[in-house]
Amino acid sequence: MDTEERRRGILDTARREGSVGVNALADLFKVARETVRRDLHVLEEHGLVRRTHGGAYPVESAGFETTLAVRTTRNVPQKSRIAAAAADLLGDAETVFVDEGFTPQLVAEALPQDRPLTVVTASLAVATSLAGVEKTSVLLLGGRVRGSTMATVDHWASRMLSEFVIDLAFLGANGISREYGLTTPDPAVAEVKAQALRSSRRRIFAGIHSKFGAVSFCRFAGVGDFEAIVTDAGLSSAEAQRYSLLGPQVIRV
Repeated sequence: MDTEERRRGILDTARREGSVGVNALADLFKVARETVRRDLHVLEEHGLVRRTHGGAYPVESAGFETTLAVRTTRNVPQKSRIAAAAADLLGDAETVFVDEGFTPQLVAEALPQDRPLTVVTASLAVATSLAGVEKTSVLLLGGRVRGSTMATVDHWASRMLSEFVIDLAFLGANGISREYGLTTPDPAVAEVKAQALRSSRRRIFAGIHSKFGAVSFCRFAGVGDFEAIVTDAGLSSAEAQRYSLLGPQVIRV
């Protein structure tokens, strides 16, 4: 196995398993740990993985995206705290857009149920979770359903969304960086997110710390487009300060 084949094997393993460790990879590919570290360094430079202490995890890209089912099993306590803190920023909003993804779904479930609220969403999971809430009206955007995320996309969803003026949008992303803004792998998803941005008076990003510094294929927003960024304490205070200099309040929970 040559170097390129080994690196492709490492990437395939990371995408299949969700994360990889240096020691396990060294055993799997019968090479030295330092060789694996060099491979991970190159893969990180190419934007395909993010290194961690002792290993790496895959970055979502045009060629790879984790499913909603996988996302519901990872970092759930952190995502729940983020969602609760984001929902606390609702203020006097009466109409809300809730993005696709597991963290936005948790935001939706954390919204108050004792006051009238209209929720617009492309997420079938969000619509299902809120459908039985007495004082919440749910508007589900039409369109093609992406099986991996169980959300609607394409021009039907964007066109319907363009007809609304929404008080507050809760948005997620596959990656957020100071240089490239908020990104996602699929152009169809990016267009729905971009339209939600255009249709909303206020915008809040909610996402776990591992998304920071990651860059995917399609840019749909800049960091400065948001009034607040809500994440967990895994994002360092120094890095949070750098993001806040671009405009939004950064909340770490």
